[in-house]
Amino acid sequence: MAVFMNKTLLSLLFLFFSLGALAQRSTDDALALQYFREGEFEKAASIYEKLFNRGNNQQFYYEQYLSTLLRLKKYADAEKAVKKMMKAYPESFSYQIDFGRLLREQGNVQKANEWYDNLVKNLPKEEFAIRELSIAFYRAEAYDYAAKTLLNGRKVLRNEGAFAYDLISLYRYQKNKPMLIQEYLEILGAPETEQNIVNQAKNTFSTVFDSPEDYNQLRIAILRKLQKAPQNIPYADLLAWLYIQQKQYDMALKQIIALDKRLKEEGDRVFNLSVMLIANKSYETAIEGLQYLINKGKENTFYIPATIQLLNAKNHLVTDGKASPAALLQLEKDFQNMLTEFGKSATTVYVTLQLANLQAFQLNKPKAAEALLEDALKTPRLPPSSLAQIKLALGDIYILTEELWEAALVYGQVEKEFANEPNGQEAKFRGAKLSYYQGEFAWAKAQLDVLKSSTSQLIANDALNLSLQIQENTETLADTNSLKKYAQAELLIFKNKSDKALMVLDSIHTLYPGNSLEDDILMAKARIYLKQDKIQQAVQQLQSIVDNHSFELWADDALFTLGDIYETKLNNPEKAKSYFQKIITDYPGSFFAAEARIRFRNLRGDNIG
Repeated sequence: MAVFMNKTLLSLLFLFFSLGALAQRSTDDALALQYFREGEFEKAASIYEKLFNRGNNQQFYYEQYLSTLLRLKKYADAEKAVKKMMKAYPESFSYQIDFGRLLREQGNVQKANEWYDNLVKNLPKEEFAIRELSIAFYRAEAYDYAAKTLLNGRKVLRNEGAFAYDLISLYRYQKNKPMLIQEYLEILGAPETEQNIVNQAKNTFSTVFDSPEDYNQLRIAILRKLQKAPQNIPYADLLAWLYIQQKQYDMALKQIIALDKRLKEEGDRVFNLSVMLIANKSYETAIEGLQYLINKGKENTFYIPATIQLLNAKNHLVTDGKASPAALLQLEKDFQNMLTEFGKSATTVYVTLQLANLQAFQLNKPKAAEALLEDALKTPRLPPSSLAQIKLALGDIYILTEELWEAALVYGQVEKEFANEPNGQEAKFRGAKLSYYQGEFAWAKAQLDVLKSSTSQLIANDALNLSLQIQENTETLADTNSLKKYAQAELLIFKNKSDKALMVLDSIHTLYPGNSLEDDILMAKARIYLKQDKIQQAVQQLQSIVDNHSFELWADDALFTLGDIYETKLNNPEKAKSYFQKIITDYPGSFFAAEARIRFRNLRGDNIG
């Protein structure tokens, strides 16, 4: 019994002292960390030295102890600590890397490099150990040696494809673009490379590349690879993507069509690219791609959608003012032929709307357009949204033919039938705009103020702008009269009578000198000149708004439009960037701020995901 009591007492005493030692160690640990954070490295080193040399805790306190010694430049003590760990853990590369790091800290760069070179030279023939050494170099920020380890590891293992993704991660972190290109192209050169690897390469390049020179470097490398392996699909796919990034859309289309033929595909790639080209206003190239799909024959999956998109692209050329009178008539015939071939149905409503718009606003055939749309309303099983679109288009044409009561009526129908929906809000806005054209400013403003909280940001912004325009230009009788004249000019612009609209705009200052519409007139003229493709005249009007009316309604609109012109029409990305940046800094609450930020970052070469 006494023996048992003695053993129990001894156990309790051991536990007590152990807990006491742990508590002391914890206190020392916290105190050393506090000294380190406060820059009192001498005090921190004194405590860490005791903790490091006490028991079997070397690994736990080694990093803190070594860091403290290096801060104090106590290289002799640091060398003892490193060598102690190297001896205790000879299989670990981390401590061997630390020895080289210590040599560098002391200024012995050559010796450090020799030490590192020796580690790389004497690699074990074991994949895991090679990767571990590379990681140790990476953690020591010796990135070049991390790569050298993996590259030499390939030779040791006699496997040129080993560590490919490790190297890619490393080169990506370093932004070592030449080696990143080389490594990815080696992977893509392997037989049966999966598409997800190609997509991964695209994402990586778009993240790392930040200048046209980077893409040119990739282009040259791909073309060299294609000379040796002309049948390699991933290379061709990547080259097409590269041309798109460089906005060389004609070259991209050639590559995509070649892929389509080589792989005997249905045309998915060509169709998707063509739709993207329309969105990027590269209509002529899009037309070439769509015509290729149509030529595949009516049995092809994309025959109907390609035909529709072809007419869409041609219609955009008309809208941009790039079509001759003969081209307009040919487009009308193409639309009519399509409706004859496919019939009038829910699937061809889009074609009907485009044909009506062409006839009414470009070919001066508003009555033909009116009849076409009224007939379209009788199409069986039309979705409600299609009915709304037809009625909205019909209301626009009634304005064109001076049937203003009919226009107000049809807008009102859509507003009532689609209350609190986008089509209903669009109808309400067009009705308010009609009242504005007629000089009924109070009524128009009341409707616009309701729309300022529209779920459609575009409608809300347009409603806000027009409401403010009315508010700012109806304070006096002279201003109200000048606004009526301005509204007449806007109605002429709507009717596509640009020359008459310019005459009315020019007359406002003569009739009402000192009016408050100067920036509004400049913006209206700029929009007319843009539609007429008179770019320099448009730029003059917009720059005048920026220079002389920076606190007025149209200042941010003018800046954004200038940015777009310099980016897409005048090929001056630096100038475009300056306008987008000014919106971001000077007009952060602008409707255009988010898009300006995206465009600015694109021009700067950022990755935006």
